[in-house]
Order: sequence, then structure tokens, then C-alpha cells
Amino acid sequence: MNSYLALTKPRITWLILMSTGIGYYFGQSGPLNWLVLFHTMLGTALIASGTATLNQWYERDADARMKRTAMRPIPAGQVKARDALLFGLALLVAGEIDLAYFVNPLTAWVGLATVASYLLFYTPLKQRTWWSTTVGAFPGAAPPLIGFAAASGALTVEAWILFAIVFLWQFPHFYAIAWMYRDDYARAGIRMLPVVEPDGISTSRQILVTAAILIPVSLLPSFFSMTGHWYLAAALILGGLFLKSAALCARERTAVNARGVLKASVMYLPLLYLALVIDSRWLNF
Repeated sequence: MNSYLALTKPRITWLILMSTGIGYYFGQSGPLNWLVLFHTMLGTALIASGTATLNQWYERDADARMKRTAMRPIPAGQVKARDALLFGLALLVAGEIDLAYFVNPLTAWVGLATVASYLLFYTPLKQRTWWSTTVGAFPGAAPPLIGFAAASGALTVEAWILFAIVFLWQFPHFYAIAWMYRDDYARAGIRMLPVVEPDGISTSRQILVTAAILIPVSLLPSFFSMTGHWYLAAALILGGLFLKSAALCARERTAVNARGVLKASVMYLPLLYLALVIDSRWLNF
């Protein structure tokens, strides 16, 4: 049972659900429908878990060649590849049914598009081009859209602002990971940017530029009446600290500085979400 749970990557699913919840929060109007929220989170958790499982099924040979992934359930022999495939498909089907039947069709379609773009485009592209990171950022930023569509039945500009924040946040986060584990990726034939350009100049530039662009984009909620002015200050401070870690990494391309970017990214998003919720509550009080 623990092996099957590991296939679903619960720590990543938690981050996905956090973004889905933020989307739902800003999409709702009137009293909170707890039943719809429950099924939104359940359906999203199921499709996220199914996607993670199928991704590991597809990449089982590459995972076996990397130190950081060699002990995942499939390459470690804890779960058979066929069983993982069936398990992942079952999770996806259950999640889509849940979203379509208990939430609304738009949410189910957004969920399906997210899964399809991740598994059919991002996953196979990882062994072909470093542009896979950009392609993967689209489904990676979809959870707020799923939550917003579940709450409102539509995708307005507010939903796309949340999408844009998560979209940009992913680049420093994943490029930092790619730099830290570039030797592992190279061993597995995964063409991440630090593998294609080993000097790290392009990687650090991507980290720095996207962290810088994230700052003005993160301010947009205040200009679209999603929050008050306190959020502006919080977003500027968090964005500035995130950018500082990116600048350190660009100046000195070391594993230590890359880990600093990773730690900053892991702290940035939950704290930004917290600021969004707190200031929007004050705005509506």
C-alpha cells in the first residue's frame, strides 16, 4: 500500500491542492458550497495522483538510471509496471468522473486538458528538448484554473492572473532542481537546460529573468480588485527575497545557491497565497 501511495507523490499533490483551493476561493461568490469544494479537491487529487503515477510508469527506465529516483516504486521492483499503469488510469478515470458529475463540465474539461498536456507533451519531450520545462509549466499552472472553474463555472481574468503567477513561479523552482541534479538528468538522457548547456549561464539567466517578471505579475491581484493594498507590500517583499536568491544563483552558479532558490520558491508560493487570502478577506469584511 505504501508503494502505491508513493506513486501518487502526495507532497506534490498537496501543493496542487493548495493552488486549486486558491482558485476556488477567488472564483466563489456567495455562501461556500462545501460539497462542491470537497469534490473539487477530491477530483483534482485523483487526477493529480493518476498523472504522477502514469508519469513514473512512462519514465521507469530513466528513473532507474538516476540516483534520486532509483528507489521509486517501479524501478525498485515494489510495483509492477503493468499494475502501475492500471492504477494510474483508474485514478484518472475516477477523478474525471468526480469532477464532471459532482462539480461541472468545464472543470472536468480543464482537468482533462491538464492531464493530456502533461502526459502527451511534457513527459515525452523531456528526453528530446529543454523546452519541455516551458511546455510543462502550462499544465503545472492549471490547478488555480480548475478551482476557479469549479467555483464559478467560468474562467475570468482573475483566474488567468492566478495561472500566470504559478506559471512564472515554476521556472526558478524547476531550473534550480535541474541545476542541482544535472548529472542525474544527463545519466538518464533527460535534456534539461543544464544538461544541454552545462556552464549554467542560460539556466541562471532563466531563473533570474522569470523571478524578476514574477514580481509585477504578482501585483496584478490588487489592480483587479482581488485584494487590497496590504497584499501589494507582501508581494513586493516576497518577490524581492525570491529575486535576491535568484541573483545570488546567477552570480555564483553553485549547488548551494541553487538550493537557496529552491528553498525560496517553496516558501514563496504558500506565503503569497496566505497574503492573497488574508487581504482579500479584509477587503470584503
